[in-house]
Amino acid sequence: MSTYKDAGVDIAAGSEAVRLMQSHVRSTFRPEVLQDIGGFGGLFALGDRYRDAVLVAGADGVGTKLKVAFMLDRHDTVGIDAVAMCVNDIIVSGAEPLFFLDYLATGKIKPAKVAEIVGGVAEGCRRAGCALIGGETAEMPGFYGEGEYDLAGFAVGAVERRRLVDGSTIKKGDILIGLLSSGLHSNGYSLARKVFFEKAGLGPEQFIPELGKTLGEEMLTPTRIYSKTVLGLLAKTEIGGMAHITGGGFYENIPRCLPAGLGAVIDKKSWTVPPVFKMLARLGGIAEEEMFRTFNMGIGFVLVVDKNRTDDAVRYLVEKGESPCILGEVREGEGVKL
Repeated sequence: MSTYKDAGVDIAAGSEAVRLMQSHVRSTFRPEVLQDIGGFGGLFALGDRYRDAVLVAGADGVGTKLKVAFMLDRHDTVGIDAVAMCVNDIIVSGAEPLFFLDYLATGKIKPAKVAEIVGGVAEGCRRAGCALIGGETAEMPGFYGEGEYDLAGFAVGAVERRRLVDGSTIKKGDILIGLLSSGLHSNGYSLARKVFFEKAGLGPEQFIPELGKTLGEEMLTPTRIYSKTVLGLLAKTEIGGMAHITGGGFYENIPRCLPAGLGAVIDKKSWTVPPVFKMLARLGGIAEEEMFRTFNMGIGFVLVVDKNRTDDAVRYLVEKGESPCILGEVREGEGVKL
């Protein structure tokens, strides 16, 4: 008699993984969460906090950064990336992240490993201030290589309609403020892995003096989560528009928040590009334009603020521990000029 386990799916292992991750998940709960782990759907009550709420949703994955986690057999940080990539997208609209759901698929469930991954997701949710109210752990034998998995996430936030940030008020002369990244974040890893591991022949456990750490430590540094900083600033002053700098770099992401007919001029001397990007460009022979089109180059998030509000915005950001950069300004035209 054949069983599901004979086919490679171990229901008991899945149940054990859920048991091990419970404390991580519960640590993210907000008062609006209406039920414990185990339901068919996560329940979250908006209550009367919003008079005219607009829900903002985003989905993303960690991408081939996961390959570095596989190489090092380290899985406690990639969950932070999954949350960050989604949450940083929805706060661009001014939304408060409310809850998150994760999707983890693997060839064979190893409960302790799954709990480690979800522990990272929970840490990301705590940093973002949102609740982890559900998800899926799928065992798919024959679909993934030994020890491999994929991880993606889905974030939902809310903002009052009148406070929605949509870029419509941005005008010529507005100032672009940059918030520093923690490094590569979670984009460009197909190129980064090709340069570091294939072209340069480096290993993830190799200490790199230029970086002051091993290459693996640098590449697994979690993506920064900007939600609390950005929402705090929105409570103090108006922001015309925002951009999360991910795949597509400066050239693709900044124009997404600008009205038609307006572009931006960026001063590349306004911040110091972190060593990992300089190393990538040198070892890979990558042109500067391609670097700015593929990577964040040390700027993970951009705010567009009226020039008369810039000093107050910068002052607040510094008080919150940021090192904001005055990147440039909005000009007539299209696209980004560096």
